[in-house]
Amino acid sequence: MLATKCAEKLKTFSQGRPDLPYGGTAGPMPGMRIGMSTRLFLAILATVVLSVTLVIGATRWNFERGFLGYLNELAAERLAFLEPRLAKAYQAHGNWDFLRDNPPEWFTLLRPVPGEELPAHTPTQFGMPLTSDLTGAMLRLSLLDAQDQWVMGFRELSPQALRRPVRVQGRTVGWIVLAPFQSVADTGAQRFQQGQTHAALAIGALSVALAALIASWVASRLLAPVRRVASATHLLAAGHHDTRVDLENRTDEVGQLARDFNHLAHTLARNETLRRDFMADVSHELRTPLAVLRGELEALEDGIRPLDAAAVKSLQGAVSQISDLVDDLYELALSDAGAMSHKLEPLDLRTLLARVADTHRRRIEAQGLALNLQLPATPMPALADEGRLQQLLDNLLENCRRYTDAPGEVRITTAGRDAQWHIEVHDSAPGVPAELREHLFERFFRVDRSRSRASGGTGLGLAICRNIALAHGGQIDAAESPLGGVRITLRLPIERPIA
Repeated sequence: MLATKCAEKLKTFSQGRPDLPYGGTAGPMPGMRIGMSTRLFLAILATVVLSVTLVIGATRWNFERGFLGYLNELAAERLAFLEPRLAKAYQAHGNWDFLRDNPPEWFTLLRPVPGEELPAHTPTQFGMPLTSDLTGAMLRLSLLDAQDQWVMGFRELSPQALRRPVRVQGRTVGWIVLAPFQSVADTGAQRFQQGQTHAALAIGALSVALAALIASWVASRLLAPVRRVASATHLLAAGHHDTRVDLENRTDEVGQLARDFNHLAHTLARNETLRRDFMADVSHELRTPLAVLRGELEALEDGIRPLDAAAVKSLQGAVSQISDLVDDLYELALSDAGAMSHKLEPLDLRTLLARVADTHRRRIEAQGLALNLQLPATPMPALADEGRLQQLLDNLLENCRRYTDAPGEVRITTAGRDAQWHIEVHDSAPGVPAELREHLFERFFRVDRSRSRASGGTGLGLAICRNIALAHGGQIDAAESPLGGVRITLRLPIERPIA
């Protein structure tokens, strides 16, 4: 039953799972794709089969060598039992002639005698034959005289035979020779050996069967979450950005993969939403000045409005609005692609801030706002592109002028902390709600769309400012200002003078 289940599992994995992604095709076909489950199953099964085969082979080889060695050691102990008996018999007869052609006498000497004191370490008891006798040790014993001439016993002598001297009064009068075991010949020993072999094969077969079941379970369980991630990847590639993998509770690599996948899907979904909003905002921003141009041109064409300076100025205003939007879009595209030109050079931020403030002061004060610039007494060295930083500061001050109610105040402060220059631009009311401030640097984001469009902004200025700050290795963010409006903080690395 177990082997049948293993065979069915192996057949299933070899044919693949058509109901799961990456499953193999059914039947051996040219170019057949083997799934990860099949590969993992076969790898585990092959490893176990190889290990079991090696273990069985090594066990059999070691057992045979050890068993034969054990038998030879038992037979060698027989020599210690025979040495004193043969020496005593030789001393009684004066030579070995009493044993020549006398097998009964020879076997009598080999057989234990009741009451005889045996040498130490001889594994026998009265009334029991030696263990080695069961293996035919007596039939492999030979007796040679002092001149190595055969006297009695086993005739076939080999160089590997064990030799023990027979001494009488310190003189060697003969040799006891024991031919070693070369293989198991006894029926009982053969049955024992076969039993061990059959047991090893049965254990090996059971191990392989269990390994097949475990390998199939591991392959299916281990790769099931991977298949889920792969299936979700197909859906994500097809444009289903709301696809998620519910495996984030796992603490292993698969859980990390699921978390990364969900983060990627969230990012793609957000980018797709931003792309659609961006296209909608661009078309919306272009529609208004184009509608003005079309209306003015139709009025001029129908003669409703005369072609005078006021009409030309109106047309130029609509064209200027389109031109500003196109320029901002171009700048934003360059900064997003990292292609915006930056020429970083040492400069004094204090001088740049003073010049930008003087440029905007008249327009800001004409709006009914006060411009307050607070600069340090010492230089503010930085490594930056002067033109790009001026563009950034122009955008910030222009936003303050457009979106701050009169009477009000615009304040610029500076400080050096944590190896960075902190340039803060404050304005007074109205402020921006906390939940909207984090969106100020997104493209086309406006707190009040109708008011912003009336003031002439494209909604791209702060997005361009953020990219300029990042290109300088700095940061820019928005927070609540103590003046009641918004505080924009620009952080730039401090350029240390070379000693």
